[in-house]
Amino acid sequence: MDGKTPDYDLEDRIALTRPAQVRALGNPLRTTILGLLHERAASVTELSAAVDRPKSTVAHHVKVLADAGLLRVVRTRRVRAVEEAFYGRTARLFHISLEGSDGGKKDGSGRPLDFNDFEVAARESRPAYLEGQLWGFLRHARIDEAQKEEFWQRMAALVEEFDTLPRRGDLVHGFAIGVYPVADHPRLPPSSHDDR
Repeated sequence: MDGKTPDYDLEDRIALTRPAQVRALGNPLRTTILGLLHERAASVTELSAAVDRPKSTVAHHVKVLADAGLLRVVRTRRVRAVEEAFYGRTARLFHISLEGSDGGKKDGSGRPLDFNDFEVAARESRPAYLEGQLWGFLRHARIDEAQKEEFWQRMAALVEEFDTLPRRGDLVHGFAIGVYPVADHPRLPPSSHDDR
């Protein structure tokens, strides 16, 4: 292997345009599977061993992801007269681009209300926090939409860099990043020198 991460070709970004695609991401086991496939392609057997779940369960979740267009077979190999499929992601980054929703508890964009990476990060990071191993920052700034979009593009590039780091070491590290409006954050009144 040449050190490329992952070890198969994939798109940089894909827009999720169907509610079924977003629902596919709404299950923690499926997001774990997608995360594992950032490293390399894997078979259902390998994924099952990694997540310590039955092969039938993992096969079901892989099928949901494949049917939603988030996974695909990237290669096969013959094992004892059976063709074993190795799955990979279809893109490094999936972003939601929905116009409306089709039932279930959703926000205005069609995302499930439980689709919040920061909740996952908070849950995952608690043990690291208790052990003094959590590195993080939280900042607030008054910026306009253009600044927010430009900053988000820079963060997306950083996420892509993190996704493609060569895999080594024994520990998996989480990396959470985001920008969100805070409606009730205190603000200073306009300065007398402020011409905005």
